[in-house]
Amino acid sequence: MAVTENEASTPARTPDFAREPILRTVPQPADMNGNGDIFGGWVLSQMDIAGGVLASRTAQGRTATVAITAMEFVQPIKVGDLVSVYGEVTRIGRTSITVRMETVVQRRLDPTPIRVTEGTFVYVAIDDNGQPRPVPK
Repeated sequence: MAVTENEASTPARTPDFAREPILRTVPQPADMNGNGDIFGGWVLSQMDIAGGVLASRTAQGRTATVAITAMEFVQPIKVGDLVSVYGEVTRIGRTSITVRMETVVQRRLDPTPIRVTEGTFVYVAIDDNGQPRPVPK
């Protein structure tokens, strides 16, 4: 995949990892798609794991993913990139929690943070039987 001038200059919103990531990992060759980049489903799963952590903390218990209401893939992720997933709760409903997620990478030999994906994930707080329950205030 050719990188355009715009793609090469898409900086992360918060430079130098000033905020703490929820999840940090490095993709491996088994995570590649047919184009040699990291498979989009792998990226979504990492974002969902991180969002679930934030949602569960907010709900003070179990949550389940109910929707991804927005998703944007800005740049590809490469094998060996340091992948950091950030999130913030943007809305708390009676049983639901909306989390805005952002994925930032640092290329293997370049410490410059690059925003590669962002999305909005919705979780619902659930009880021990898997039924929706109110989010504690």
